[in-house]
Amino acid sequence: MSSAERLLSPRPAKRPRRHTRLLAAAAVLPLLMGALGACGYGSEKKSDETGSSAVPAAGGEKVDGLDKVKVGYFANLTHATALVGLRKGGPIQQELKGTKVAPYIFNAGPSEIEALNAGSIDMGWIGPSPAINGYVKSHGSSLKIISGSVSGGVKLVVNPKKIKTLNDVKGKKIATPQLGNTQDVAFLNWIASKGWKVDAQSGKGDVSVVRSDNKVTPDAYKSGAIDGGWVPEPTASKLVADGGKVLLDESSLWPDKKFVITNLIVKQSFLKEHPKVVEAVLRGSVKTNAFIKANPEQAKNAANAALKEETGKPLPAEVIDPAWKSIQAIDDPLASTLNTEAAHAVQAGLLEKPDLKGIYDLAPLNKVLKAEGKPTVSDAGLGAK
Repeated sequence: MSSAERLLSPRPAKRPRRHTRLLAAAAVLPLLMGALGACGYGSEKKSDETGSSAVPAAGGEKVDGLDKVKVGYFANLTHATALVGLRKGGPIQQELKGTKVAPYIFNAGPSEIEALNAGSIDMGWIGPSPAINGYVKSHGSSLKIISGSVSGGVKLVVNPKKIKTLNDVKGKKIATPQLGNTQDVAFLNWIASKGWKVDAQSGKGDVSVVRSDNKVTPDAYKSGAIDGGWVPEPTASKLVADGGKVLLDESSLWPDKKFVITNLIVKQSFLKEHPKVVEAVLRGSVKTNAFIKANPEQAKNAANAALKEETGKPLPAEVIDPAWKSIQAIDDPLASTLNTEAAHAVQAGLLEKPDLKGIYDLAPLNKVLKAEGKPTVSDAGLGAK
């Protein structure tokens, strides 16, 4: 069976999902609230997460003798590497051989950082803003960014009857996924660039920033509760399908129209204890991204099949087709842009000026890239201290 056929093959029926709040244990909560503080930029909100049944192992010996690796990601197209690579027969599980993947689905980055800090997951795909905050709040001890994943896929979509120009956004209600997540920080920074004032914590000001779960944002838009959203795919294209108009593509604000929306992170203790597992996941990630680039239609179908499994239904063509075209699979975490991301959070008042030295460990990724005959990537001076 070819790799493409394996990626598109359906998973066997899953056991019922076990629903859990990852931070319910009383012993964990004081640690997070005290030592680490809130894991969104100032946010203490916690979302429900789902620990789904482990993906069947590909067969063979367990890597590092490990039974399973707990991996977090979102059911978003901006997490395409995870959606495609973690499927049965996909490159990531193939590289892990007999070690199973236990996937955990999150709705926003801050809650995923909480799970990583609590040891509920070992690795995860996540946006740069919560990764920065998690690293800073732990004084550089919690995580490492070890790879890029996806660039692009974030848009400002608005109700064209209410908002016709960028200046019309003033005075309107615009959704972001969660206080302190990557889109929230980007939107607050854009608001500041217009000279408008918004209190970052409350979202009140010249623009009303409404923190809304991506799952409910389309319904909020249709009901008129919000006038638009600065949101990732496929939420952006869902809003367009409901009559919204793309007013701004965030990629237009970045050099070469490239910015990382999703990185791969790992808990530092897990990287130290299980380097072979981390390397296996990275090999699978690199191979998945190569597959996505070489086979965009097959990869899109595989991602949509994964979304059907995670959300109960696939995305219609009018949503997934434009959404898929707006994202780019990348291995490079574009480390040189991370200080810019951090500066946006500082300007918004959500973060004090951070020391990001040591946030990256790209040695395992560069080892994999060399073996695959691909160019290595830079940590922009933000590697090991």
